[in-house]
Amino acid sequence: MKSFLVRWIITTLAVQVAAQIVPGITWDTWSGLLVATLLLGLLNAVVRPVLIFFALPLVVLTLGLFIFVINALLLYWVGHLKDFHVATFGAALWGSVIISVVTMLLNYLTGNSKSRIEFRRARPPRPPPSDDGGGPMIDV
Repeated sequence: MKSFLVRWIITTLAVQVAAQIVPGITWDTWSGLLVATLLLGLLNAVVRPVLIFFALPLVVLTLGLFIFVINALLLYWVGHLKDFHVATFGAALWGSVIISVVTMLLNYLTGNSKSRIEFRRARPPRPPPSDDGGGPMIDV
């Protein structure tokens, strides 16, 4: 239950950031925003995997960028609620990009993500041993 609430709060914050940045995404009341993010979370959990499965050739062909279109469709559908509005598909597309980035960042900062980011400094490669005549040599 705690994990669900944390994800819901993170999604709500991400949608609020998108509404502040993208013209065309608005919400009238806090309850409208909370209901919209709850519905968006449910659609992401149930409908999104089905859409990705059926659009798999497009997802592969576009190297995964079509997932932003699927996210935009879901956000656009949620935008038909009473107190949450998404004016155009373009606003939904940019909003989905912002929501994805903010959600990823907040999940990483809160430790709610299953993925890890790791930086490693590689040692410079050792030079190969030189053959400068230090050993026995046989001329034929």
